[in-house]
Amino acid sequence: MSLSRRRADRELRSALYWMVDMAAYYNEIDPFNVEWLRWLIKNKAIADGDVDDRSIEEVTAADLKRYRQCHFFAGIGVWSYALRSAGWRDDREVWSGSCPCQSFSLAGERKGFDDKRNLWPHWIRLIRKRKPAVVFGEQVSSAVKYGWIDVVQADLEASRYAVGKAVLGAACVGAPIIRQRLYFLARRIDGGRVDRLGGTGSARLERHPGNVTQGSKSGWIGARQRRSFSDSGFTAGDEETFPLKGFWRDADWIRCTDGLFRSVEPTTFPMAARTPSHMGCLRGYGNAINAETAKAFIGTCMEIL
Repeated sequence: MSLSRRRADRELRSALYWMVDMAAYYNEIDPFNVEWLRWLIKNKAIADGDVDDRSIEEVTAADLKRYRQCHFFAGIGVWSYALRSAGWRDDREVWSGSCPCQSFSLAGERKGFDDKRNLWPHWIRLIRKRKPAVVFGEQVSSAVKYGWIDVVQADLEASRYAVGKAVLGAACVGAPIIRQRLYFLARRIDGGRVDRLGGTGSARLERHPGNVTQGSKSGWIGARQRRSFSDSGFTAGDEETFPLKGFWRDADWIRCTDGLFRSVEPTTFPMAARTPSHMGCLRGYGNAINAETAKAFIGTCMEIL
């Protein structure tokens, strides 16, 4: 076979491969979020794909064979949205997941690894079987003190992945809240020594604005939350008193009973009896990762990769 013919055959096989395997996989058990994901896919807000509403405990490696992108504990698809926003193509291989946080968060019972909702063992089972090239993950920052990231990192390194991680607050991308979350990146090592992501890449993550791995809550947002504003003279358009100039510049500020002002989403809808859709929306938003923080983390990781 001539060289040109072999090259044409390779290109054809490659084109057919992407046609078959380009769809994304979303795994989510909340019925409200499942329908939300399907609506987002239909409206092209996130990568095109299929939504699986089974528990991850029931998912097998064979179920994932045809997918290039897999998003576990998908919520409302913010990982897919953030990847796209950071410039990660829909046809580029990646897995993502935000493991349930109730086992380690203040909002849960904090049973740690004894909690059946700690689903990392089921996710790493699938990672070991399918061996995706890149894995992005997120967890509540309080999981650090339980040793959760140590277990995750040890499991991934034993499966021949290099791992990097950082605790980032949403304030580091201009959000008017702290909202610290633990983000990690795992890159498959196809040969050579398995090690943590080091060098300039690791240093970049460590120097990222808002990296509070040591537990510090420093930064302007902490001071702003402790500061009281008068009823007059505080407007979103005042550049001297309102430092947010980015994505959250239009936030509404509400005076609370303790005399402090706190920010909320613009035109926030009121809660009312017999409006379960509102509660579903609030749950979806509340459990989702911060898209701008994830985008910044992914962008930094793309430089490393």
